[in-house]
Amino acid sequence: MTLISVGFGNTVSAERIVAIVGPDSSPIRRIIQEAKEDGRLIDASCGRRTRAVIITDSDHIILSALQPETISHRITSKGGTIDDEEQE
Repeated sequence: MTLISVGFGNTVSAERIVAIVGPDSSPIRRIIQEAKEDGRLIDASCGRRTRAVIITDSDHIILSALQPETISHRITSKGGTIDDEEQE
């Protein structure tokens, strides 16, 4: 299992990620609200501004303060080790 750092010491299994998107569109905001109401929302942004929304195969929604490009790069480069520097 490969763990990807999504910021502030939080990690996600790379094999479970379906999509990494930005939070700005109306459909994504609706998905976030529905997940919050259903108890499927995980806020890994630690109070910072949400910059990436990670959708998993278990229908959980994870909010991250890192850019989607940063998370995507961590997945594709060197297995996405959790030692990567935190970028904001």
